Amino acid sequence: MIATRAGEPLPLGATPNDHGVQFAVFSRHATGVELLLFADAQEGTPTEVIRLDPRENRTGDIWHVQVDGIGPGQYYLYRVSGPYEPRRGHRYNPNKLLLDPYTKAVTGAFIWNLADARGYDPASPDKDLSFSKIPDAAGMPKCIVISDVFDWQGDRPLNLPLRHSVIYETHLRGLTLHPSSKGMGVKHPGTFRGLAEMIPYFRELGITAIELLPVHEFDLYEVQRSNPVSGEKLENYWGYSTISFFAPKGSYASAGARGQQVVEFKEMVRELHRAGIEVILDMVFNHTAEGNELGPTLCFRGWDNSIYYILDQDRRFYKNYTGCGNTLNCNHPIVRSLIIDCLRYWVVEMHVDGFRFDLGSVLGRDSRGELMENPPVVERIAEDPVLRDTKIVAEAWDAAGAYQVGSFPGGRWAEWNDRFRDHVRRFWRGDPGFTSDLATRLTGSADLYLRDGRKPFHSINFVTSHDGFTLNDLVSYSQKHNEANGEGNEDGHDQNYSANYGVEGESEDPAIQEIRNRQVKNFLVTLLLSLGTPMLLGGDELRRTQKGNNNAYCQNNEISWFDWTFRDEHADILRFCRLLIAFRKTHPAFHRPEFYSGEDRDRNSIPDITWFDERGEKMDWEKAEGCLAYRLDGSKAEIDADRDDNDFFVMFNSLEEDREFVICAPPDGKSWHLAIDTALSSPQDFLDPGRERPLAGQDRYTLVTRSAVVLLAR
Repeated sequence: MIATRAGEPLPLGATPNDHGVQFAVFSRHATGVELLLFADAQEGTPTEVIRLDPRENRTGDIWHVQVDGIGPGQYYLYRVSGPYEPRRGHRYNPNKLLLDPYTKAVTGAFIWNLADARGYDPASPDKDLSFSKIPDAAGMPKCIVISDVFDWQGDRPLNLPLRHSVIYETHLRGLTLHPSSKGMGVKHPGTFRGLAEMIPYFRELGITAIELLPVHEFDLYEVQRSNPVSGEKLENYWGYSTISFFAPKGSYASAGARGQQVVEFKEMVRELHRAGIEVILDMVFNHTAEGNELGPTLCFRGWDNSIYYILDQDRRFYKNYTGCGNTLNCNHPIVRSLIIDCLRYWVVEMHVDGFRFDLGSVLGRDSRGELMENPPVVERIAEDPVLRDTKIVAEAWDAAGAYQVGSFPGGRWAEWNDRFRDHVRRFWRGDPGFTSDLATRLTGSADLYLRDGRKPFHSINFVTSHDGFTLNDLVSYSQKHNEANGEGNEDGHDQNYSANYGVEGESEDPAIQEIRNRQVKNFLVTLLLSLGTPMLLGGDELRRTQKGNNNAYCQNNEISWFDWTFRDEHADILRFCRLLIAFRKTHPAFHRPEFYSGEDRDRNSIPDITWFDERGEKMDWEKAEGCLAYRLDGSKAEIDADRDDNDFFVMFNSLEEDREFVICAPPDGKSWHLAIDTALSSPQDFLDPGRERPLAGQDRYTLVTRSAVVLLAR
């Protein structure tokens, strides 16, 4: 038997206790709230309907109730009544069943019946807005009461310094869904457990952090299109359409979607931490799955539409700075608190190590949509004491023209550096005028991060990400090929700065294969030996292809999945990438915490960095075109390390002809040894540590067309 009491206004959400479960939820403008309890995830009719009395079950704007006799595993939803006045921003409707904004799990692994959630606008209003009839709940996912008890076995977030990080961005399911994952020892493909089964591979590769595309609850089936070629129903594969920010995706758990997803996520984190690998989550606080004024009502819209969203002057409509129909009102105190509570939950209870904020510039907009100089939520995330050691990374732009790379407010934020991406791509493609820009990116992008006191590691360097071409496709396609998305190939970026080197797409021509392989290695060298924090797109180390699709958000199929047979087919690239990651981690010269100054701080007559042209002369940046070289002084005073490193001489040639480079003299008593030459075949392209080959001639080296060379002094 259950019994109810008034309960308390905090904490928000559903919290188990010794007697039952405490429920609390925010709504300022609601006039009535019902809590619906269900015996099973598929039940259409609640077993209990608890109507909250505003005199006893409301404190301020918080509606609350203590329900005795239930516990973890209980399924529940809400109904809320209030003014239905879209032009004033209110959209209350008890015909819509609502999720708890703070729910920690949602029953999943089935198709959401969004038809019952739509029709929530004056264009098709609901006639009966009373509590008279409870809608059928069979097609609505239900919230689940979750216990936070878990045996962490002493685990804590790793707090690895950002400058020592090598980030691996991946889609959790796509990593192991392909049948070839069996060959990697995966027994639970497409799940949290399946990712944990990949740990031996991650350790061999050497990465330090996994950055996961959204793993929070969303509707996989919200895309209303089919592949025009195959007829296959398209899906919201990437998951950038969150509806429950506290809840890990139920269908991503191998053990089930009735609360097991929380335990399985924690187990995955615990095992990754044991292997020394951090977990970074992609957070989509810029919009929700409820879309525009004609979209489904699942949660926030039905609780307090005028507070959770940025509304247009005609408050029936939504400001759309995200390209997804709505924009969260992130700097409203209520939404700000939800964001902080959510981040704290993932750190304290789920042990994650960091967050990447999708379309992060939305976090800087006020209730009118204007960009703020000091956005409260951005500053709060940076200064929150619980999150102080947590990595925070902004995608410092949005879909409405805001662009804040190098100027994202909030002090300690790192940023995705798309200028690194574009300048590196254009240099290696051979575009004129990008040699100087490349030098700036190689040395940490001081033009972006020096002026406000940030460090080189605040630049998240990447050449490719989930959004765009894979590295293989960057060197195999001159144009995007997104026809399978059903949008007439009009979606996705048009400016990819890519090249196909003679044939669009796959080619059996050995010469084309060779130049593509070399360019892949050039990109990897540039990424992993640049100052800043490198982010590798998962699968690039295998030359994973998406067949030229640069916007595979709706492709839950072999276009997106990792084909692990490439591990053998491109074993040379995998070896090269693995050695390159180890090389970066071994040599502090490539992850020093401060920008280069060009000064001789340790007074050994060698500046920390010295630039040369291919003739060995001081670089004239006005005339530099396609060739550059630089020497790094590895003395510990120059690299802010506790030990001396090697000195290095690095050369790049992006021209279409070979060039002979003059090499500066090595330190006294030492000679230059060849470590890397991307023009050579494996294993000569990257010599094993300690087996670097001394140069026969210490003063010159010929770089073939489009190649990179790294020498070290020993």
